[in-house]
Amino acid sequence: MVKLSPFLVKPGEKSESRPPAASLGRADDRSIQGWRVSLSRQFELAGKSGARYRYIAFEEDRFLPPAGANFVIAKLTKEVVYAGETDNLANQTWRTTLEKARAAYGDAAILTRLNVTRAVREAERHDLIAEHQPPMNG
Repeated sequence: MVKLSPFLVKPGEKSESRPPAASLGRADDRSIQGWRVSLSRQFELAGKSGARYRYIAFEEDRFLPPAGANFVIAKLTKEVVYAGETDNLANQTWRTTLEKARAAYGDAAILTRLNVTRAVREAERHDLIAEHQPPMNG
C-alpha cells in the first residue's frame, strides 16, 4: 500500500494579502486561492518484500545532483504509475516518462530517492514494481 500524503491543507490568509516573499516558492508552503498548502516532503512506499522506502518530493527546477537515484512517478491519489532508476538524476532522462504520465494521468508527480549503487537501485525498483504493478512499467 502506498502511503502518499503530499498535501496538508489548512485554511489560511487570502493569497493576495500575504507578503510577496511568502509566495516566492518555499518548497514546504504554497498558497492556492486563499488556502495555505504545506507540502509534506517525504513519502513512504512499501515494496513486495515488506521493505519501506522513503522518497522525497521533487521540484523539477531545482539543482539536480549528478548521482544515481530511484524515482517514482505517482498520482497524488496514491497510485504509483511508474518506477524507474537512473545513474545520473541530473541528466533528466526521467523527464520524458514524467510528461507521458502527466498526459495520461493528469496530476502525476515525481518522487526521488538517492541510491548510489546500481544493484541497490535495481532491487528496489523491482520490489516496488512487484508490489504496485505500475501501469507504465507494463
